[in-house]
Amino acid sequence: QVAVLESGGGSAQVGGSLRGSCAATEYTVCFYTMSWYRQSPGNEREFVAIIHGNGSTNYADSVKGRFTISHQNYAKNRVYLQMSDLKLEDTAMYYCKTDVRCVGGPYVGKRTFWGQGTQVTVSS
Repeated sequence: QVAVLESGGGSAQVGGSLRGSCAATEYTVCFYTMSWYRQSPGNEREFVAIIHGNGSTNYADSVKGRFTISHQNYAKNRVYLQMSDLKLEDTAMYYCKTDVRCVGGPYVGKRTFWGQGTQVTVSS
């Protein structure tokens, strides 16, 4: 009922920048909290950043000051993840997650949806 699509990511050198995008299916009767997680081989998926519908944000300590999550053109179902000053340890598959609360339309209540992921590779 809610599709989540990531794009962007790619490869960069240490100290470089990349930008990821995420878009969830838009319903006017739904409210979105968007977040990014990442997972590298052999590790568990970990939280990266979150943005609530009111624009408030929170970040993992490991990316604070380097990554920025923002809404795209004020659309609450679309976000960017701007990644700057990249480090080797930022290499991972990045997943977009959306917590969607609907008061009608596709359903009533709150559900969570994940995208398929976009790869970020940082090299020296």
